[in-house]
Amino acid sequence: MRCLSIAFLLFAGLAVASAQQTEPAQLLGSAINAQQRGDYATAIQDYRAYLKAHPNDIEAKVNLGAALVHENQFDAGIAMYKSALPAITEKTPILMNIALAYYKKGDFQNAHDQFAALNHSRPNDVRFAILLGDTDIHLKKSADAIALLEPMEPANAQNLDFEYVLGSAMVSGGRRRDGVDRLEKIAKAGNSADTYLLAGGTLIDLNEFGRASIDMDAALRLNPHLPNIYSLAGAAHYKNGDIKIAEEDFRQALQVNPDNFDANLYLGAILYKRRDMDNAKVYLERAVKIKPTDFMARYESAMWKSTAGQYEIAAHELEALAKDDPAWLEPHLELATLYYKLHRPQDGAKERAIVDQITAKQQSAGPKGTP
Repeated sequence: MRCLSIAFLLFAGLAVASAQQTEPAQLLGSAINAQQRGDYATAIQDYRAYLKAHPNDIEAKVNLGAALVHENQFDAGIAMYKSALPAITEKTPILMNIALAYYKKGDFQNAHDQFAALNHSRPNDVRFAILLGDTDIHLKKSADAIALLEPMEPANAQNLDFEYVLGSAMVSGGRRRDGVDRLEKIAKAGNSADTYLLAGGTLIDLNEFGRASIDMDAALRLNPHLPNIYSLAGAAHYKNGDIKIAEEDFRQALQVNPDNFDANLYLGAILYKRRDMDNAKVYLERAVKIKPTDFMARYESAMWKSTAGQYEIAAHELEALAKDDPAWLEPHLELATLYYKLHRPQDGAKERAIVDQITAKQQSAGPKGTP
């Protein structure tokens, strides 16, 4: 996922050290210098020592809060920011830092409350709207993010952070086609691998596999180290009919993570269709071991057993699948054939009748497909 630009997220600047030559002032200067060169541990130590002598120094409190948050000491940093607030006339920058500290901590509810207050006080500041919308997404309130941001889009369509949050909200909020159009625009404008990946994954869900393959290829060119990128690219290529490329993707995914479920499942399915039974078995068994309840893994494993002549075991596994998902056509189709091989013609006839019933009920949505 594309990360929001942090250019507008960092509000609190470093205070300028006083020219006084007293020891506390030298200590403050040392803290500021340490913070500027990235030595946050020393900066925190020196700010705390300085504040013992000057407990009401607002700049030192704010700088200490920033250093603590940088070191993931979120609660201490937030407390330090809040202690500085009463003496500050223009509170917006510190309130923003508090909100960002909650956000970085992963406390999205408190971050949301802070961003909501900031957005209310400055409704025309797009930064607050973007961050409020983003916390809405984290809180699974995508509809709220869309309601907030969509009216603002005409004036902010060139703001990539704005479009990313709106597009992401649309994807998670059920307006996936609207969302993916915005994500692809952002990906192209910013050469953003993670945004291409998100767009490609959404297009897979929308069954637009050719377009998904293009986005996945772009993501791979830009950053082949993104999590799960090879398995997602493989799924897009596989479903687009590019089996050879998909196989290479899945093998690459398994080099990164031998327990990648999708890569094991799809590679097993590819090898099974090629009737490379021994190698297919290895990957399909691993997929079932990783996710024992997954329907597709169970189905592919049962199909392998049926082809291998293990009719009784295959029938038992397909019966369980048909019970778990009675409207899924494929297990019933295979069972109808298996029952005749097992000399159970009455059961075969019953399954054939079920197949006819399911087929008659299927309309625009087709049957559940196999890998």
